[in-house]
Amino acid sequence: MSKNLQIGFAGCGRISNRHFEAVEANDGVDIGLVCDIDEGKAKKAASRFDVPYVTELSSIRDVDIVTIATPSGMHPRNVIEAAENVDSKYIVCEKPVSLTVREAVEMFNFVEKQNKILLPVFQNRYNPLVAFTRELITGGTLGTIYQFSVNIFWNRNDDYYKNSWHGSLDLDGGVLYTQASHYVDMLLFFFGPIMEAKGYGGKLRGFPTQDSISAAIVFESGAVGSLNATVCSYGQNYRTEATIIAEKGTIRLSGTNLNTIEYWNVEDMEKPDMDFTIDHIYGKGHDTMYKYIVDGDWDRFPSYDEVISGIALMEKLSF
Repeated sequence: MSKNLQIGFAGCGRISNRHFEAVEANDGVDIGLVCDIDEGKAKKAASRFDVPYVTELSSIRDVDIVTIATPSGMHPRNVIEAAENVDSKYIVCEKPVSLTVREAVEMFNFVEKQNKILLPVFQNRYNPLVAFTRELITGGTLGTIYQFSVNIFWNRNDDYYKNSWHGSLDLDGGVLYTQASHYVDMLLFFFGPIMEAKGYGGKLRGFPTQDSISAAIVFESGAVGSLNATVCSYGQNYRTEATIIAEKGTIRLSGTNLNTIEYWNVEDMEKPDMDFTIDHIYGKGHDTMYKYIVDGDWDRFPSYDEVISGIALMEKLSF
């Protein structure tokens, strides 16, 4: 029996538990070591898996893969540090890989020079209904895409921003990066390269970063539409929704992680009798992502061009 892939996991904060659950859901991969500059967090995570811990990323040893799940603005330096110091070919990096195009390009180039591969985390593209919708688009079922609308109307309360990095320009970047970047990736996943975009953002909560933004986007394919995102919905998350208006149909997706068909009118195609339910606030895309890692299915990850295009859009609209 072959040995399971060993992951060195860096960053034991908010998102780490979702990764840990996903690793536990997959045969063929294990958490082999954890790392956090906060020794208490590192110890807690290490005890869960009965593995060693370190407090410096450069001290990670004897793993096959490094996963970077540190605060967003630290991703470039942490990925470069892992590429330079850790003997593992693959580096998984949580979204967003960086807050600027310059850093993203430098990071990809450095990783490539070290003969290693960067695997960006955009797990929502693996959600069943998102993947199904992309097949409708790329397979021609919907014909020419005319227009789209994507709305992420969420709540993040003041306690959320008491965290040491949330809401900061250098580590958070704002609502497009920390909350809506999955849906920026989804638009690229659906429609391809962006031709032009213009938007406006507000800092209505008094933080250095935008908490609300509205953007108009034109794709090279000719599709036009809007992306609206906020963390100011009163009391709780309100909606996540995406509408696609096309030559041969109109569909509307909604629900947590876009797991529900709210409207369906497609030429010669009945609404699919499929259960797209996802019983997790983050979805189950991380589970699928780690399965692709076990299987060596690297083409499932976002391409360099998609990642750079997404960062370029978010940087243009956020700063």
